[in-house]
Amino acid sequence: MHIDDYVTTLDRALSGPPGPRRDLVGEARDSLIDAAEAYQAEGVPPTEAERLAVEEFGEVAEIAPHYQEELTASAGRRLGALLFVTVPLTALMWWVIWRIFPMAPTDWATKPGWFLPAARALDILQMISGVTGALALVLLRKGRRPRRVTRALAYFVGVMLVLTLILSTALMYGSHGPTGFAAYPPGIAATVVSWSLAALQLYGAARCMSLTRAQRA
Repeated sequence: MHIDDYVTTLDRALSGPPGPRRDLVGEARDSLIDAAEAYQAEGVPPTEAERLAVEEFGEVAEIAPHYQEELTASAGRRLGALLFVTVPLTALMWWVIWRIFPMAPTDWATKPGWFLPAARALDILQMISGVTGALALVLLRKGRRPRRVTRALAYFVGVMLVLTLILSTALMYGSHGPTGFAAYPPGIAATVVSWSLAALQLYGAARCMSLTRAQRA
């Protein structure tokens, strides 16, 4: 098998973040080319040198699982970093919004009894999410069971997003929301940013679930 054919087959056998996958496949190509050039320096014909380099490197079926594990860890690290950075920033953004929004005194007086506990629960959930993202980053950088950690993180993000949606909806609509907030520009911008980041988190979690499911199969 020629080097180009081998690299193409390896690339097709892998799935994961495009950048890391391209880097891994590129490293494999470079290693194969170096090995082939070493054989040629010993007088081996080019075609035979490529065949020997590929044979020495190993079958795609043997190499691909190790590469796939690294790609899975890379996807998990990206999701962990996204969680670690965006969730605390989202919490800080909303903290600032509620400090500057001109809320009428009657709005606070008419809040249901569950409003403050729900708000505290949302704050705690966001704090736990940030810590979980940081913990996942540490474990994945140490190479500790990347598939299991990545899959657990994806599950966590899914549950976290569902709980966040329930609590946020209850706080905004179940409590009838603060008067005039729907037309408040900073509040609208914060809502758009929050939903955009949640969509990114959901995409990352779905991607990680897909990778770990394929790897397990």
